[in-house]
Order: sequence, then structure tokens, then C-alpha cells
Amino acid sequence: MRTAAPHTPVDVAVVGAGIAGLSAAALLAKAGLQVVLLEAHHQSGGCAGTFRRGPWTFDVGATQVAGLEPGGIHQRLWAHLGLPPLQASPLDPGCVVDLGDGTAAVQLWRDPQRWQQERQRQFPGSERFWQWCAAVHQANWAFAGRDPVLPPRNLWDLGQLLKAIGPANLASGLLSAATVADLLSWSGCGNDRRLRRYLDLQLKLYSQEDASRTAALYGATVLAMAQEPLGLWHLQGSMQELSSALESSLQHSGGTLLLRHRLERLEPPAASGHGAWQLQGTAAGQQAFALAARDVVLSLPPQSLETLLEPQHVPRGYRHRLQHLGEPSGALIFYGAVARALLPPGCPGHLQLDWSEPGPLFVSVSHEGDGRAPAGQATVIASVFTKARPWFTGELADHSNRERHKRLLMQQIQQGLQTLLGIESEAWLHGELATPRAFAHWCGRPYGYVGGLGQHPSRFGPFGLASRTPLPGLWLCGDSIYPGEGTAGVSLSAVMACRQLLAARGQQLNLP
Repeated sequence: MRTAAPHTPVDVAVVGAGIAGLSAAALLAKAGLQVVLLEAHHQSGGCAGTFRRGPWTFDVGATQVAGLEPGGIHQRLWAHLGLPPLQASPLDPGCVVDLGDGTAAVQLWRDPQRWQQERQRQFPGSERFWQWCAAVHQANWAFAGRDPVLPPRNLWDLGQLLKAIGPANLASGLLSAATVADLLSWSGCGNDRRLRRYLDLQLKLYSQEDASRTAALYGATVLAMAQEPLGLWHLQGSMQELSSALESSLQHSGGTLLLRHRLERLEPPAASGHGAWQLQGTAAGQQAFALAARDVVLSLPPQSLETLLEPQHVPRGYRHRLQHLGEPSGALIFYGAVARALLPPGCPGHLQLDWSEPGPLFVSVSHEGDGRAPAGQATVIASVFTKARPWFTGELADHSNRERHKRLLMQQIQQGLQTLLGIESEAWLHGELATPRAFAHWCGRPYGYVGGLGQHPSRFGPFGLASRTPLPGLWLCGDSIYPGEGTAGVSLSAVMACRQLLAARGQQLNLP
């Protein structure tokens, strides 16, 4: 890859080489722009990256992919970039959810008819709720396929939004202030505690919120994501396959990826007097670097702007918005390896368990021969949401207290895995626990935040944080920008930001 002279402005600097940043950089480079992508870690991928421990490969955070089906965002993006299709298998069931009440676990089947039969058996009398969700989802899906810009911030944005709106969206738009819990109540299922618990568990994975706080327009699509013609997918090799493919596209188009380059300061053109954004930070070996760019695409959590920009450079109203975004979650993640023979027969790839301490577990199990573990073994990843800031303050700021607490948490998670999978603590071939501090260190995320902003009605769609900022030439993408987290969501946000940036330069971006 070519390198850029530090003080000669490049067309675009993209910050953060997670899936959103990689997608944006690859798209802009293919459009003919000179692109430099900065990444603080020694590899790309961010929360969808991987790491190795001996013979095992662990997915850092994301363990499944959506959007590989025809018309899905990853399929469209790969076709536009001329990349070979990813090797992946559909998850069926997409997840098995154990509600911890002694009843049969809920099988989230890929086949819509089979899923309908399952939910009627598990949640009798709830079909009206599911039909309403399906209607909202169908309107959402058609809308998203027309590449809207949300929320709009100028006439061009508004034009793209209006072109994407169909009659069904005008009807579903009446639900813009509603939650999934509202749909549940209006459909006559508000007293079904078991269904409510299932919804809370599933929505928390993708929305950061439970049913009472997840936007109905978002939750309806989340609840339909595992079924054909959509689906959830397991990548052959590891989640790093996504990053590697996007890296190759960036390289092919002449872009630059600079690893071990941590951005520490942003200065807008008006402040620098150089007619371009000035970026400063630290590279490998604690060497300072400087870069100038006409546009900046930031894929880091928007909370990063509070430390990257001097307060006087941020409009007061926008600064107030950033300071009141709400507190995203952190994650505790157990990475383990075990003999495959110890797993239950026919063990699915993804499971959930309603567990008390430290909280409900989301569990991913590698497939035989998928490149993550030697033959006859499996990797098991169990994650649980946690408050992020306490890991940096108070008692947990002390190393010895923190290590003691980690040991307790790992014991509790292993107890949950014993209940779910029957694996006793002494059977683990490997086990370690990552906390928000690990995500802050390796992914450069403030307080180790994961998953972006909670998809409450007040923060979703037209009420969300825009990719177009009030600072000209500064664009946002990632898991806090419409339409939210997950590799599919962040890729959609990257496409949206790139369309806006290129339109401002008189260019068009149209994915197939």
C-alpha cells in the first residue's frame, strides 16, 4: 500500500479499522479518493476481530453475521467491491434460548413455518404480536433496501429519505415513538411473562435495551433476522475473514492502512488555518504522527469526540448532545476451549441462558472444522453485558481488587455454562475473562463500550445521532449511527456516510 506524506492533505482519513471503518475506507478508495485508514491495534477488525491462544482462535466480540443473503448489505457491498463471496453457513437454529424456568428451550428456527410452529407451542396466543412485528419488519426491510439517510441534516439527506419512503413506511412511521413492549400490550400479550422474558433476552443482544425500551421499528426487524429470506451466518475460518476481505479491497484500490496509529487529537480546518483537518496521535514505539485530510470519517464511538476535539471547536448544542447520549454497556466475555465430546449431542452454535450472576449469557460454540479449534475440540465464548465505567473507578481501579473480582465472575460464568452445556470447571482446556478494560485497551473504545447506543425510540431512526455532523468534513459511522450495532448495521452506516461524503464532492455511490 502507498503511504501519505504527513502534512500533504489526503482526500479522506478514516479512523478505526473495525467493520464500519474498513467498509468506509474500501468504498471511498474504490471511488477514486486517496484514503488513509488509521487503526490503534496491531490488526484490523475491532470488535469483530480475532485473537489466538495456542491452537485456538477466538472471535473477540461479534460471533455471527447478518446480511449475506441476496440483497443483504454484505452481499451488496462485496458485489460492489468485486470481492469473492464469503464462505459461511446459515445458522439453524439461529439461537436456542433457555429461559431458566425448567421448560423446553426456545428454538429460533431459520424456516419461517417451523419458527411459527415453535413460537405457537412456546407462547400460545401470541400470533397477533408476531404478525404485527412481521408487517413492521417487511416495511422496514423494503425501506432499508432503498438506502435512506437517517436522520436527515440537509436537503440532500432529506431527498434520499423521501425517495426511500413507501406507503407501508408512512403507516409504520406512526410507531416511531412506540416500543416492542407497546406492541406486546396492544396485541393482547402484555401479561405473557414468559414471552416477555424471551423478548428481553433477544432484544438486549442487539438493542442494548429490553422490550420496554427498544424501539418497535428496530425490534421488529431484530426479531425477524434469523428467518429466511434473511438469516444469521457462521463464517468459515473466523470473523477476521470480513476484515481481511475489506483490507484486500482497500489495498487493491490504492488505499493506505496504518496499524498501531492511535488518534489523540482532531483539529478542524477553521481552527488549524490549513484548509484541512489535522490529525495527531501516537504510532508504534510512541512515535508521534501527523496527518492532514480534507474529510474525516470517524468510526469510533461518538463519545470519543469529547477527548479528540477541543471544546471550543464543537458547537454548543452538539456538545450537549454528545454529553447526553446515554451510557452504553460494557461486556464481560469468557473465552474457553473444551473437548467437543463433552458438549451436548447436537449442540447448536449459539445459545442464551437466563442466568442470575453476572447476568444472562450469550454463548457461541465453534463448529467442527471451522478453523477455530483443533479436530475434536471446540471454542466456547460466553458474553454478558455489564456497566462499563465502574471498571475504571472505585474499587475496580485497583489491580488486586480487579483480579479478585474477575476470578469470581469467571467462576459464576463457568457455573452458568455447566448448567447450560454440562461442562464442569475442571474440564476446560483453556479459560480467560475479558472485561471492559480489555476493550478499551485493544479496541480504543472509551470505557470499553460495546454495541453502541441503546436503540430506544428517542435514539433510533429520525431521532438518532446523524452521520453528518455540524462540523463540515467530519462524518460518523459505526454502531451508534443508524441502524445500530452488528456487522450488518455498521456496514449500512458506512455506506450512508460515504454516500453523503461523495455527494458533497459531486460523486454518486450506488450499490447493486
